[in-house]
Amino acid sequence: MSLRFYSTDTATVRDFEPVNPGEARLYYCGATVQGMPHIGHIRSALVFDQLSNWLRYRGYKVTTVRNVTDIDDKILANSAASFEQGYCGNYPEEEWWALAYRFERIFSSAYDTLGIKSPTYEPRATGHITEMFGLIQRLIDRGHAYPALDDSGDVYFDVRSWGPYGSLTRQNIDDMQAAPDADPRGKRDPRDFALWKGHKEGEPQTASWDSPWGRGRPGWHLECSAMAGKYLGERFDIHGGGLDLRFPHHENELAQSTAAGFGFANYWLHNGLVTYEGDKMSKSIGNTVSPEEMLETARPLVVRYYLGQAHYRSVLDYRPTSLDEARVAVERVESFLANSGGGAPGGEVPEAFGQAMDDDLNIPQALAVLHDRVKAGNSALSAGKTDDVELEAHAVRAMTDVLGLTSLMDLGPRNGSGAERSALDSLIRTLLAQRADARAAKDWARADQIRDELTAAGITVKDSGDGSTWSV
Repeated sequence: MSLRFYSTDTATVRDFEPVNPGEARLYYCGATVQGMPHIGHIRSALVFDQLSNWLRYRGYKVTTVRNVTDIDDKILANSAASFEQGYCGNYPEEEWWALAYRFERIFSSAYDTLGIKSPTYEPRATGHITEMFGLIQRLIDRGHAYPALDDSGDVYFDVRSWGPYGSLTRQNIDDMQAAPDADPRGKRDPRDFALWKGHKEGEPQTASWDSPWGRGRPGWHLECSAMAGKYLGERFDIHGGGLDLRFPHHENELAQSTAAGFGFANYWLHNGLVTYEGDKMSKSIGNTVSPEEMLETARPLVVRYYLGQAHYRSVLDYRPTSLDEARVAVERVESFLANSGGGAPGGEVPEAFGQAMDDDLNIPQALAVLHDRVKAGNSALSAGKTDDVELEAHAVRAMTDVLGLTSLMDLGPRNGSGAERSALDSLIRTLLAQRADARAAKDWARADQIRDELTAAGITVKDSGDGSTWSV
């Protein structure tokens, strides 16, 4: 099977054909650093980390760009609120740029804690104003943008001038709501969206730049088009982000970039949202869960496994038991690797795992393969089949490397190794034999006592039709 992805623009699964053979260039939307990250932000970054890992495993030279939106209406509003209230959390009044940088560092810390690798480059919007000027002027020259009619200094994209507008989300322009990103008085059409926003009274002078259309700042959608084009070229392979960004953000990115004459992205990949017991997470309802809250109750390994276990396009539903379930699943993998010596890095993944990952990054099927091989490895451990243990450990390690789990694991010896493990195995097998005899004699009290003693020592016993096995 060739590598294939579901692309939002065509609503089909397509074979991956890179612009440049052997290369994969990916842009995905990063944080708008207006406040604390939520688990939806982290899930999106984790999905594209998994994608990048798999592309590298398949031999592609991968370039990833993840932007930081560090100038935005909400950033300015939150900064202004901090001055009105005197404090922003534990921080005194913050300039907008200080607030943005503080939250940028918090996002970065969350990424690092969960083993999400840094992108090839992480540009900030405020560092690319010149490129934005060039893109705006190009759109004006091609008849797809115009300065506002009310001398506000705004510049708008003319949505009716671009026939394919709405193609990404398959909407008719007449059915769309008005663009909410600027005062509509200077627009030709309420749906036209802002490329440049004229400076307004009361806004910080530092939050504006001199431009050919007057002092102001960039529109949100324009920022990503300018940064993607600068670092990945006029045409690149994959554009990604959360499902909630399809409209208007990605629709507008696609329109302004293609109207400027650029090919832009060949594939559009969107990850699903995170819900709380089936309901949309909302601060007003009070059902949000932050990465910080998750990490207070679970290890980074467990949180990463939980956030990355569903198919990337599906909804990930959080329940109070979710992290416990994830912990049991991933610690079983971790325990096997620790007990088997950790496996060697650089191995090959099983064929079934590769087929699942090639098929639109089907993580659930890939995890099923992983857990099957862990089960086989534990059986080999219990039977003392050293060669089989080594074979399974190498396969499991290759899969956990691709999934970004290995670096978060504690692979120190659990049951000892060599002579230590043999001695421990002999002692436990003796107890298990005594327990089997007690059960055969229906001496349930003695059988339970042996099991309780093993449990108290940190030993888990699993009974099956083939007998009992143990693990730490």
